[in-house]
Amino acid sequence: MDQQTKKIGFISLGCPKALVDSERILSILRAEGYGSTENYSEAEVVVVNTCGFIDSARDESLSTIGEALAENGKVIVTGCLGAEKQTILAQHPKVLAVTGPHQYDAVIDAIHAAVPPPHNPFMDLLPPAGIRLTPAHYAYLKISEGCNNRCSFCIIPNLRGRLASRPIDDVLREAEALVNSGVRELLVISQDTSAYGVDLRYQPYEFGGRQIRTHVTQLAEALGEFGVWVRMHYVYPYPHVDELIPLMADGCILPYLDIPFQHASPSVLKAMRRPASDAKTLERIHQWRKDVPDIALRSSFIVGFPGESEQDFDYLLQWLKEAQLDRVGCFRYEAVRGAASNELGDHVPAEVVDERWNRLMETQRDISAARLAQRIGNKIDVIVDTVREDVVVGRSTGDAPEIDGSVYLPVDAILTPGDIVRAEVEHADEYDLWADPLTESEQ
Repeated sequence: MDQQTKKIGFISLGCPKALVDSERILSILRAEGYGSTENYSEAEVVVVNTCGFIDSARDESLSTIGEALAENGKVIVTGCLGAEKQTILAQHPKVLAVTGPHQYDAVIDAIHAAVPPPHNPFMDLLPPAGIRLTPAHYAYLKISEGCNNRCSFCIIPNLRGRLASRPIDDVLREAEALVNSGVRELLVISQDTSAYGVDLRYQPYEFGGRQIRTHVTQLAEALGEFGVWVRMHYVYPYPHVDELIPLMADGCILPYLDIPFQHASPSVLKAMRRPASDAKTLERIHQWRKDVPDIALRSSFIVGFPGESEQDFDYLLQWLKEAQLDRVGCFRYEAVRGAASNELGDHVPAEVVDERWNRLMETQRDISAARLAQRIGNKIDVIVDTVREDVVVGRSTGDAPEIDGSVYLPVDAILTPGDIVRAEVEHADEYDLWADPLTESEQ
């Protein structure tokens, strides 16, 4: 692109699902001849893809909009917080346009109004895999929008609507294009991956000369045939999730499950309105580990939910000690505007919430340290993320990018991002591993 290319500034906030929305918008813009930039001064207009899930995310989004206005002056707002147009306009009345989540056409129309598209329709400016904001060797694969669950602490269905699954042939064509572009790891994301296809009645579509049902198990099987790492995120513990375990045992998909349990106390789960809250999760976890000994389990939890008693919290800590999860994230409860849980009584004082958060993280830190120590001497596969001057940073099959741990390799190993190497674990701390690559004879 030459210096005459009209450049659009783009700021993407929030979760990987929002990042995928940003990639789709940037792909459309590139196909129309626009360029992109991270420099306010180079941008004709700045698009801010916002997050509005919790108050801290809302504050960050509103602050970023203000910064973009101050630095550039022309700002278009989209994303989850865009569903609250009046909230944005009340604080930032000079924004050019406000659109809600995954409203791609509305964003493009607003950009056209602010910066008319370049007049060169014959240039092919879009790579086959589209524009991506992740490194070249991994990519997020969003399989659906929205959610049918009505968890009392969550407003995602209000922001993004009910579940809308992508037909499986559409998902597989995107995955194929990503793999052909050099992607070595596909991270499957949605609001509720386990529910994929239920809104389409699991309708089959043709791909690769055969009919494939729009169902999470068949999706995992088909993705595994591309010969890259396939990592499943946001998997609710419905009974049919057990069908994924044999695929892990066979090496079709990674031995990794990201399951947002959110709590363990039955009374808290009931108040949260969590789906599959009555599943015998501990029994299933023990069976999963029996079937796939190296499976890595990640989850997230909320402490300080309204009505959470000390007994409820102790129940959660004991559950964690028995479950022995590999990776855990913990959030302090926030009274999100519009959430049904705000109407519940017996809100937990902030100082108690902080104390419980610290206790949970200390408990999980000890669990993580013990589990990683057990891996010393094991041989593992490592995908390389970055090569620094002093160390090579990668991840094991049990580590997702950005949210889990790292594996550190010596810099004298001749490696590049995206390489997958066999290595022996030499050292571990609470969250990370250190390993040495193996020669062919050592593998």
